[in-house]
Amino acid sequence: MGADWTIRRARDADADALLGVWERSVRATHEFLTEEDIVGLRPHVAQALAQNALELWVLADAGDAPVGFMGLAGNDIAALFLEPAARGKGGGRRLVEHAQALRGGELTVEVNEQNPAACGFYRALGFVVVGRSPVDDDGRPFPLLHMRRPAPV
Repeated sequence: MGADWTIRRARDADADALLGVWERSVRATHEFLTEEDIVGLRPHVAQALAQNALELWVLADAGDAPVGFMGLAGNDIAALFLEPAARGKGGGRRLVEHAQALRGGELTVEVNEQNPAACGFYRALGFVVVGRSPVDDDGRPFPLLHMRRPAPV
């Protein structure tokens, strides 16, 4: 586990680094996306990061470089991406625990059904599927699982 990792709020100067984390993570985990899909999504992600559309939290290494990030919208984990080399080392779990500590109540997330690693990750953290959409928010044929983790007892 990245014992020297810290979680901090994102800064404006992180935008390019976070976009790079997003793209490398998507290329490693979203095998259902084509090159055209990724290239088409990149400007939308860059704009969302630049506009602070989400409450962004950065998982940073000892040198303060981002190795992952999470975007929150209320109690919803709207984004969680890790550098491929950081996967499986506890960083994603730490980000979800951070969200839980911040929010206290239940957490929700939408996960691409075609990303079995992410589905398994969230299930292992106590999220359950409460619904399914046959298309993503833009109407593309990428089914989404709506997942919820109850508030801690």
